[in-house]
Amino acid sequence: MTRDMNAIVGSHDLLLVTLDTLRYDVADELIRAGRLPTLARALPGGRWQRRHSPGSFTYAAHAAILAGFLPTPADPGPHPRLFAAAFPGSETTADGTWAFDAPDLPGGLAEAGYHTVCVGGVGFFNKLTPLGSALPGLFAESHWEQGFGVTSPTSFEEQIACAERAVAGVAGPVFLFVNVSALHQPNWFHLPGATREHGDSRQSQAAALEYVDRHIGRLFALMSARRPGFAIVCSDHGTAYGEDGYTGHRIGHEVVWTVPYGDFTMEKGGWR
Repeated sequence: MTRDMNAIVGSHDLLLVTLDTLRYDVADELIRAGRLPTLARALPGGRWQRRHSPGSFTYAAHAAILAGFLPTPADPGPHPRLFAAAFPGSETTADGTWAFDAPDLPGGLAEAGYHTVCVGGVGFFNKLTPLGSALPGLFAESHWEQGFGVTSPTSFEEQIACAERAVAGVAGPVFLFVNVSALHQPNWFHLPGATREHGDSRQSQAAALEYVDRHIGRLFALMSARRPGFAIVCSDHGTAYGEDGYTGHRIGHEVVWTVPYGDFTMEKGGWR
């Protein structure tokens, strides 16, 4: 690990964006084809890292991610982590790891003086049920509206507007988490000319990712406006579109376990 997170935590605003259900192959193909100009500008070397998810569906993956277990590089390790709960015998806690004495990352950052904000997307963040309240409940402030959900063609724009309102009145450092629902099924409506009868596909997920790329720069600008920013952008898991007869996720298939990942710093006021 090349980053010293102990030098970043406390001095930077922190942004964690999970592109829910985004497959690595779709993300990689688009960025190589020049179809993700904003993300290509942000990601080191203009490319995604190929990683393995800690879970095969949203709840499992986010329970791990929000405890500091980010997607793992897809090559033999061990791989030191950016964040880690302090516990004896951890083999992935290194000198540059920011260790916290709390059961979850939002709680650890809150103890370090961060205001923690969750802008939910898919159903596990909708706060309409006890289960849908569990992950948002880790944050000091959490938001979800119908317009942020998987059926909204403008979900990401509405999530960003919410994030801008939430961060505007905060004086101290912020940890902002955004679960982006646009990639999750249904996503057919992001593909020009598609109808409900066409259903979802790699092509419609690609169109949804292009939609996200057109707007994600607003988040990067927001989280580097007041102080330097550090951003993590990744998928929580992929999904199958018919490979080997499988459809969906919560299954042990390569297209589900393999996800795109990137992290990068942003200078104060440097994102335009």
